[in-house]
Amino acid sequence: MLNTFLVIILLAALLIPLIMAKFKINSLPTAVMEIIVGIVIGPSVFNFVNTSDLISQLSTIGVIVLLFLSGLEIDFSLFKKRRTALTPLEQKNAVNTPKYSPVRLSVYAYSTIIVLSLLLAAAFKVSGLFSDFWLAAILFGTISLGIVIAALKEQELLSKAFGQTILLISVFGELVPMMGLTLYASVYGSNSQSLWLLLLILAVAALLLLRFKPFFRFYQNINKSTTQLDIRLAFFLIVTMVTVAESVGAENILGAFVAGIVLKLLNPSETTRERLDAIGYGFFIPIFFITTGVDLNLRTLLTSGKTLLLIPLFFLAYMVAKIGGYWVLKLRFKQANALAGTALTATTMTMVLAVLRVAKSMKTITSDQSGAFLLAALLTCVISPLIFNKFYSAEKEDLVKTAVHFIGANLSTVPVAQQLRKGWYDVSMYTNHPENYQTYHAQVPVTLMENFTAQDLQDHGVFDTDILVLGHIDAERNYELAKAAKAYGVRRIIVRFEDRNVLNEHEDELRELGVEVYNTPEANITLLRALIESPSTLLLLNDTENSIYEVRVLNHLYTDVQIKNLQFAQDITISQVIRNRKLIAPNGNTTIMYGDRLIFTGNKQTAAQIRQALATAN
Repeated sequence: MLNTFLVIILLAALLIPLIMAKFKINSLPTAVMEIIVGIVIGPSVFNFVNTSDLISQLSTIGVIVLLFLSGLEIDFSLFKKRRTALTPLEQKNAVNTPKYSPVRLSVYAYSTIIVLSLLLAAAFKVSGLFSDFWLAAILFGTISLGIVIAALKEQELLSKAFGQTILLISVFGELVPMMGLTLYASVYGSNSQSLWLLLLILAVAALLLLRFKPFFRFYQNINKSTTQLDIRLAFFLIVTMVTVAESVGAENILGAFVAGIVLKLLNPSETTRERLDAIGYGFFIPIFFITTGVDLNLRTLLTSGKTLLLIPLFFLAYMVAKIGGYWVLKLRFKQANALAGTALTATTMTMVLAVLRVAKSMKTITSDQSGAFLLAALLTCVISPLIFNKFYSAEKEDLVKTAVHFIGANLSTVPVAQQLRKGWYDVSMYTNHPENYQTYHAQVPVTLMENFTAQDLQDHGVFDTDILVLGHIDAERNYELAKAAKAYGVRRIIVRFEDRNVLNEHEDELRELGVEVYNTPEANITLLRALIESPSTLLLLNDTENSIYEVRVLNHLYTDVQIKNLQFAQDITISQVIRNRKLIAPNGNTTIMYGDRLIFTGNKQTAAQIRQALATAN
């Protein structure tokens, strides 16, 4: 019978996403549907499945893997120190005061959640509805990071300031309650250890990070399908940190979460993360969520009058605890988006399940109370995403065009600038030649500067751009300015070198810095060769309707998808795929991978939008 129960659970896990896709159920996260299906196939409805030792063990592994993957999702680059002074480009595009960065907003917002959670826990204790003050405070302060990430990915918001802010609030909403749960279990648990032993978890994590960081790149170089060293390392980290956590009296989920952080800091490849997601979300995690629904016996819970009273009260507490974030988010984002973000952070499930599992093992909560907390959390997962999807709309700062600044106004740069202005680009040109200014300023926006020193360009905001084109005729000056711009932090730099001797001297150095270089004579030779070998190239170059595009695929919505299955496959023609610096001649069955560079042709109207969608980090 044990195998029969597991077969039913795995069959349900297989059918749930298929049915959701068939009937276009997009408003509910998959995890919520898995819990609902668990309720249906469990004792609450049809009683097809009951928990067993095997299923319980697999479910425990599922929650451990889930918390490990949650730790792996944290983007630590958000905590890096950035310039506090507002650049000229930011001044032009900013819609709110810049001092409210995602990190600062998230700290403020979660501080309000902590305060409100404590007040709500005190209210429940005073009223006699739930007497465990600290456990209630921990539960009310939880946020489901996994569900929040899924919602932000669907809206392609993880690369935007709004998405980063909500993500960081959710990270706090998982990390702080987890630490609180560890302290709670250490103080009130029967097997509690000295609190100072909890520092051993961080010490072991630091040791593992320092030990494996020098060799991680070596592992990646010798990795192959029959060894999967990166996956072996991941599970070694999980088991080690879970063992250390349990040995010092902490919860295994804390160890799993810290293991995820350690692996994240080792900077694994995107392929490694995708394989870990496949293992977790393909097997262990669905078992955990479905088993949670199976364990939730509604027939018993709904017969208790007190439980029926607690469910709406706990639901309101989950929502009210997050309401302070609305006024914090309004400091930078639109009112509707502040409401949408607040609703999304009210989503809670993952940590609630983990907290309730620990509380029940400690016998500090009854089954009725646990069921009420869980059902209320389930309601947040149903209602909160609906509110979020209803009210969210793009922020004005997210609709800003890509800024391109040209240094040097001449016959090779002005025509390019004129064409880019017709698309999704905000173009500015700078020259130190008055005669060039007089010639071109009526055709494109040109600013006349007296000097082209790095400090002058920085003071005038020339380096505050997404793309910097150094098209000046002076190759040595272009070289110096390219280094200065890179040091300043310009994302893309394209440099013109007419003097081949200067280019030969500095080309390797600039390429190491990620600077793109070009030489007009070589470009002309390449074009002539292309015209000879491929006569249709001239037709394409003269075509006013179509153009050639290159884009790096950063949007997970379009990775691991065959070209023929892309929703816009009929609108573009992909001629080359560049993967790991190798050219691939694609066909309809070629699978697009994260980080691929696609060279494609298409209509100038639609292709630019497709290019932007593919390049949106998600």
